[in-house]
Amino acid sequence: MTESMRVPLPDALDFLGLDAQLTDEERLVRRTVADFVADRILPRIATWFEEGILPRELAQELGALGVLGMHLHGYGCAGASAVAYGLACLELEAGDSGVRSFASVQGSLAMFAIYRFGSDEQKERYLPRMAAGELIGCFGLTEPDFGSDPSAMRTRARRAGSDWLLSGTKMWITSGGIADLAIIWAQTDDGIRGFIVESATPGFSARNIEKKLSLRASVTSELVLDECRLPADALLPEARGLSGPLACLNEARFGITWGAMGAARACYAAALEYSKTRVQFGRPISSFQLTQAKLVEMALEVNKGTLLALHLGRMKDAGTLHPSQVSFGKLNNVREALAIARSARSVLGANGVTLEYPVIRHMNNLESVLTYEGTSEVHTLILGQAITGSSAFV
Repeated sequence: MTESMRVPLPDALDFLGLDAQLTDEERLVRRTVADFVADRILPRIATWFEEGILPRELAQELGALGVLGMHLHGYGCAGASAVAYGLACLELEAGDSGVRSFASVQGSLAMFAIYRFGSDEQKERYLPRMAAGELIGCFGLTEPDFGSDPSAMRTRARRAGSDWLLSGTKMWITSGGIADLAIIWAQTDDGIRGFIVESATPGFSARNIEKKLSLRASVTSELVLDECRLPADALLPEARGLSGPLACLNEARFGITWGAMGAARACYAAALEYSKTRVQFGRPISSFQLTQAKLVEMALEVNKGTLLALHLGRMKDAGTLHPSQVSFGKLNNVREALAIARSARSVLGANGVTLEYPVIRHMNNLESVLTYEGTSEVHTLILGQAITGSSAFV
């Protein structure tokens, strides 16, 4: 008997058998989140996307699932491994990028900022309720004129006795319009500092951005701070300079590396299934050479991208992951996921532009994922600096 006769044919959706590289606990996390997505997200997501909504009650459902801040320790958080967190991101984004974005902003940006840079009192006050989805957070760094260059932000915080007064505008803020609190980064006389701003604070307002054609199942907002008066204890005491917000962004970028492969897998799976049932010229298009070439390219990149995410996750759990390696993952996996979505759309033909199938929704979403948490150009320059030792940012 030959070797090929003894080994079963690989799974078309896990061609490299990566599931076997996971622990029992990691597989349980993956199955649990995948089941939640299949039961709660997929039957409704096309409607949410079309209507431009993400139900607020989903926050507590995700909290009950245990995925909000799941990689943090204590304060009601699971203390899961980086790989387990990544797998949750993958399965959430297989549902929709907007759902994964909500979880990422809640856990890896807002909660992580408090967890890493907050006082003990701040952690006790906010993190348990955020982990449960009872409080929703957002992360205010990007401004209308300053996205890739956050050091030039204009939002300003100045002393007023023992208080702080914040003024400025933040733009493209996920969950801003439904948030109970915002992590706001502002210029001070002591450099860039972070503040916890509760949405009920006088002078704080949010305006949702309408008519967007990407991440529609996600609340995206402009935040305006007009002389918001904050007590001294609203300051995140351990965050000084740009290293604070950049550390948070690195956490979110890690999740995106995994999540993008969830969207890519969903597009590939839809194209593969469709190709087997769509008949042209008397036979299924899956038997055509050009269609098979597209499907093979998708399978290659989904498996390679997932393998990359898993490798980075193991490095993160071992404490050996450098931020530039996270940029490697984000740049590669989002770029390839978008290419997979576009190719899958072509396999589906005209059906590919309808919400009956997930492909155009993922494709539109990935156009935003390509830009946020660092554009492709920014990650390219981060990698360029890492491999040459020379910065091309200035």
